[in-house]
Amino acid sequence: MSAESTRETMTRYFDSEHSDASMLADDVVFTIMGTGQEHHGREGVLGMLNYFYHIAFDATATTRTLLFGEHNAMVEGDFVGKHIGEFAGIPATNKDVRVPLCVVYDLENDQIKRGRVYFEMPALLQQLGLR
Repeated sequence: MSAESTRETMTRYFDSEHSDASMLADDVVFTIMGTGQEHHGREGVLGMLNYFYHIAFDATATTRTLLFGEHNAMVEGDFVGKHIGEFAGIPATNKDVRVPLCVVYDLENDQIKRGRVYFEMPALLQQLGLR
């Protein structure tokens, strides 16, 4: 893969707002680095993203930095939205949140094979009024 093909794959993925599984490998794995929790396969990853962005929160991701390599990509930004449903045992607070987020992606054959999600949980808990 070239850095340009990585950019093309990731741009399609970001533009789909996490709804198109065609950019994900069949055996894709996303890991939440702070907890070690893993989500496997296209359905598992899309289910986790749907829960996070549309069920527990009504949210989007803003982008600050994008980097593309031959087999990797990285996005740094913020998770921005409203807490509308249960998350990590916390009932909906309807509070607005803006949480730093970084995801590192590994790609093979123009598909995302692995995602490592770095999410600032202490910042989220503080904004929800729990710390």
